[in-house]
Amino acid sequence: MKTRAELKAEARELLAGNWGKAILLNIISILGYLFLGTILLGAIGIGIWLAKQSMQNGGGGFTVDNTTTQSAASANNGGSLIGSLLSTFITVGVTYTTLNWLRTKNADFSPVRGMFSVFSKKYFVSTLVLYILQEIFVLLWSLLFIIPGIIKGFSYSQTYLIYKDVNENNEDNNLNYLDYITLSRELMNGHKIDLFVLQLSFIGWFFLGLATFGIGLIWVIPYYQTTMVAFYKDLAGDRFLNYRG
Repeated sequence: MKTRAELKAEARELLAGNWGKAILLNIISILGYLFLGTILLGAIGIGIWLAKQSMQNGGGGFTVDNTTTQSAASANNGGSLIGSLLSTFITVGVTYTTLNWLRTKNADFSPVRGMFSVFSKKYFVSTLVLYILQEIFVLLWSLLFIIPGIIKGFSYSQTYLIYKDVNENNEDNNLNYLDYITLSRELMNGHKIDLFVLQLSFIGWFFLGLATFGIGLIWVIPYYQTTMVAFYKDLAGDRFLNYRG
């Protein structure tokens, strides 16, 4: 298996001369990170302001109506679920397109069509079902303790890409949706820590992106996303392209 440096080098080589296309392909993810960063900074600012106000009022603080709080929480949970689902759909579309790009080295594709490729007859239902199943399994494992849930998240991380490879040629196979999750779990045996460390190696880049008021994220996110797909490509190879179960 390739080292972290080799995977990153592969990603940079692919992106060289094609940054504009890569940025457009990842534009929604980039905007999402920028939005979250803005919200985080805003929340920190509000927290500091409230703390100062509380001290000036003798520690009396602020009171909030419980009914209003519960209604806001319910609306926020519903919005978070929809947002998470849409984010997953777009991210999966980006990874599918990036995997094709890594294999063919052909940059002649539509970034907009690529990011929305999951919203199609071929992938929509399967992505939705796989998303729900993974969320349920991770939740159940997290009920035991947060760490098992995180570990299972890494175990299931290659599920969508395996599904893409198996169904690339629209040929019949003997797999059900649970089988794709099982294949991902088996593929990641002994490699979860590799993926974790690979992701962790980007933390400096993300801090740098935030330090530039989000401007650096325009390049960091495509670089990160491409490297993660290169990890799958290297680990799985072509073993699932003709897999029939």
